[in-house]
Amino acid sequence: MADNFDVIVIGGGPGGYNCAIRAGQLGLKVACIDKRGVFGGTCLNIGCIPSKALLHTTELFDHAQHQFSKVGIIASNVSIDMKAMMAHKEKTVDELTKGIAFLFKKNKVEGIVGAGEITAPGKVRVTTKDGTRELTAKSIVIATGSDVAPLPGVTIDEKTIVSSTGALSLAEVPKRLLIVGAGVIGLELGSVWRRLGSAVQVVEFVDRIVPGVDSEVAKQFQRLLERQGFAFKLGSKVVGVEKKKGAYAVAIEPAAGDTRETLEADVILVAIGRRAFTDGLGLDAVGVKRDTRGRVATDAHFATNVSGIYAIGDVREGAMLAHKAEDEAVAMAEILAGRSGHVNYDAIPSVIYTYPEVASVGKTEDELKAAGIAYKVGKFPFTANARAKSNLTTEGFVKILADAKTDRVLGVHMVGPDVGNMIGEAALALEFSASSEDIARTSHPHPTLTEAIRQAAMGVDGWTMQM
Repeated sequence: MADNFDVIVIGGGPGGYNCAIRAGQLGLKVACIDKRGVFGGTCLNIGCIPSKALLHTTELFDHAQHQFSKVGIIASNVSIDMKAMMAHKEKTVDELTKGIAFLFKKNKVEGIVGAGEITAPGKVRVTTKDGTRELTAKSIVIATGSDVAPLPGVTIDEKTIVSSTGALSLAEVPKRLLIVGAGVIGLELGSVWRRLGSAVQVVEFVDRIVPGVDSEVAKQFQRLLERQGFAFKLGSKVVGVEKKKGAYAVAIEPAAGDTRETLEADVILVAIGRRAFTDGLGLDAVGVKRDTRGRVATDAHFATNVSGIYAIGDVREGAMLAHKAEDEAVAMAEILAGRSGHVNYDAIPSVIYTYPEVASVGKTEDELKAAGIAYKVGKFPFTANARAKSNLTTEGFVKILADAKTDRVLGVHMVGPDVGNMIGEAALALEFSASSEDIARTSHPHPTLTEAIRQAAMGVDGWTMQM
């Protein structure tokens, strides 16, 4: 194909491939470059999707061991076939990556496997296994995502000291798994291996788990994880790792520095966060500015300081979420096609896919207090929800925060069964500036878990009624 395009997208993850597909739908000539070999980015290949496959399998295993007998199902000697579990994960990934290739073809997007480097405004050099290609375009979109944030002094080998990538493919269940970081990735992957038999210890630098999550939800979430067998060392830091007799001695001390102690582990998972991936893009040579955290600096319309160069997704500011990147991808493509693209960052939900799940959208109670915004609260526990009782899934609650004067919903926060699916209703409420009364007076089918949202909304004005 010719090497002149309307848009070149560098990066084939949720931001990159969605931007390319939408631009193609809008009639633009598009190339999407990714060096991985298959499109889908971290999310599809070594992140969101494979982790959810393992989470689902191990949750079923855990239920078979501990829940089936409570409802009269006798399943003795239940075991895990690690090879089959991993095969399911790989099959899921393979089918979805093929789906992206199909959408590229359908929308006339040229997918190029190789490493892209911006050599000048409007010019990209791609290094492929067959040599180099020089591409030109009116617009270049950087969508290269993020990479694992390293822990100083600790070398990841993806075998016994692993990042999220290695933790998805361990050859056997570690007896003792030590996780550095009590964020989403660490707790999700910790859940996978705990269910399979690992003793899980989590070390977190700050004095709470999942920073950024509503603090009341986080406290309840921690209690539930501890009940499952997680152990936490909060306000602590790893200061040394030494291998001894096939295992690791991990030195930790309080974040402020004080008495040191040693924990033992067979596998260490480093999950302290992610950083924008900008290596090899040629940004400095063409003068693209980055912020103090190394992210590509952009304006509200994703434009960098260099004309014709844009950035979306994890590589720019904001939450590192696949669906945030997807929203920016669509907005970016529409802007480039002469339309009005927009992202409402106040209505982007987030989910932690443990059991129970944690889901939220909008402002937390902590943020509203800090901003001095007057608000009302409505809460409803799953212990009072009929479907949750029927399913033996009564842990957690729903909390709705509404403006004290206007009743507009400002935030919704949940910990409980299937809340990752339920949060979509709350995101829609925020998108349309709904009041808590709007939710409270909307009929929800009975008996469902979603009634907990309605009851929490009723609770904002004190008329919760379901048991």
